Amino acid sequence: MRNAFTVDLEDWYQGLEMGPERWGGFEDRLRVGTERLLQLLESSGARATFFVLGAAAERHPQLVREIHDRGHEIGTHGYGHHFVYRLGADGFRDDLRRSLDILGSLVGEQIRGHRAPFFSIVEGSEWAFDVLAECGLAYDSSVFPVRNYRYGMPRAPRWVHRLDNGLTEFPLSTLRMLNRNIPACGGAYFRLLPYILTRRCIGRLNRVQRPAVFYIHPWELDPDQPRIDLPLRVGLTHYWNLGGTQKRLERLLREFEFATMAETLGLQYG
Repeated sequence: MRNAFTVDLEDWYQGLEMGPERWGGFEDRLRVGTERLLQLLESSGARATFFVLGAAAERHPQLVREIHDRGHEIGTHGYGHHFVYRLGADGFRDDLRRSLDILGSLVGEQIRGHRAPFFSIVEGSEWAFDVLAECGLAYDSSVFPVRNYRYGMPRAPRWVHRLDNGLTEFPLSTLRMLNRNIPACGGAYFRLLPYILTRRCIGRLNRVQRPAVFYIHPWELDPDQPRIDLPLRVGLTHYWNLGGTQKRLERLLREFEFATMAETLGLQYG
């Protein structure tokens, strides 16, 4: 069973709930974690989907081309790392199109996949799916079927499904325990929770012939990134166990088979 390995390509400061107007004051370290991640994927023979933030692509166009040239898929993560449900339909459309123009020009092909910053397509913002279809996207991977203070659609299906507008949704994978969906397959959850939960999550899905989706950020392989003052909850999830990410990823890549999201869904580029 091939699972989808996905990367939200953004620098360490771009997901910290601060406006892009402040980004220029922080050290640029995107290449540090990305190169480590690319080496791990190459060593394991795995390919991944990189959901690239448009603002990061503008700053690192050659890095995006390198990722694509090494056989990985490029998807969009929007342009400015905004909460989709705060942008509204028009703002989301503008942000999305800006990112698609940048990424399409860099890789020379249509961008097929999308992931919202902060997984911020939630109940009440389902209009975003129609915007995605309107802009030519084939699939989305923004729905997290959990309850979180920033995101989540706890009543959404837990596996791949087709929406009425033709868009395919590949939700973030969860482990079902005690009548709850437990987020255990990437990001801070991969660093905060015992590794066995991620292993169990993917294993259970694969045993019933369902692919899992795993996600990570390049900065999670960069324990030497700057430390800044953050609200307690944000600082804890951002900085916890950064030094342990690489060894956990090496184990994960040994134990499971991974491919791009398009390959996992059976989508063809052309």
